[in-house]
Amino acid sequence: MKVIDREEVRSRLTYEVCIPLVRQAMIAFSRGETRQLLRSIIPLADGRMFGIMPGALGERGLFGAKLISVFPDNFAKGIQSHQGVVVLFDGQSGAPLCLAHAGEITAIRTAAASAVATDVLARPGADRMAILGYGEQAATHLRAISQVRRLRGVAIWGRNPDRAAVFASAMARETGIEVVASDSAEMAVEGADIVCTVTSASEPILFGRWLAPGTHVNLVGSSFAGPAEADIELVAGSRFIADSREGVLAQGAEFLRAKAAGRVDDSHVVGEIGQVLDGTLQGRQSDEQITVYKSLGHVVQDLAAAGALYEGAA
Repeated sequence: MKVIDREEVRSRLTYEVCIPLVRQAMIAFSRGETRQLLRSIIPLADGRMFGIMPGALGERGLFGAKLISVFPDNFAKGIQSHQGVVVLFDGQSGAPLCLAHAGEITAIRTAAASAVATDVLARPGADRMAILGYGEQAATHLRAISQVRRLRGVAIWGRNPDRAAVFASAMARETGIEVVASDSAEMAVEGADIVCTVTSASEPILFGRWLAPGTHVNLVGSSFAGPAEADIELVAGSRFIADSREGVLAQGAEFLRAKAAGRVDDSHVVGEIGQVLDGTLQGRQSDEQITVYKSLGHVVQDLAAAGALYEGAA
């Protein structure tokens, strides 16, 4: 078997490569051309988790699984919070082909998926972004979304102001974009056209009343039922689009809270980003509408990325 380590993933899986890969994977997913199960999550001690995500790129294509641990406290130690492997199998012989570094694939493809959603849901002239969170996904989201929108300014908020300021300064140097730390989440999203939540918050840190008409929101940090980054008002007042409708109905924490409160029903998840990309579902309906892309992350994104690395397309 081929082993693709973190450094190789990082050097070869660029956003120019990964964004189109994710776009096509999500179209195939929404067309029913892929095969997958809902992820299984085993809770561990201290808020840590182990997840198993199996899937197949078509009936005769590559198939496999992502085995991933999530240790949120790793960030303070300078270690990736997501650790694991993507295992690829050959669709013709069933033989195992490849082990790829899942932490790095996850970091890149998650941000690429948000960039794909932002490209079709944010207003064309959107140029100011707020990122709530300052970890690895904050960095990858800034890099990825700058590929689909010409950003003039980015505001960063996190629970530790010093870390937020250090992160903002580093990203400004890297990207050449004006990146500043905000004293509060509310200040960060003021005037933002695009908002990304990439935190490990267990309770909402983003509130619908803060957002201006026309804002696009990527909800990314919560990937299972339980912790929610946005409040019920934001969910209820938005055009709500999922990466996987089945996944969000079962595991999308923000949606499930709004549903439990009686503010929305299942029809509020109007469809999937793959349908918007495919032209079978309208995304944004007006310049004033608030749009939400709920990202749980999907194994077809991991398999498409790992497959491209294995086959030399990345």
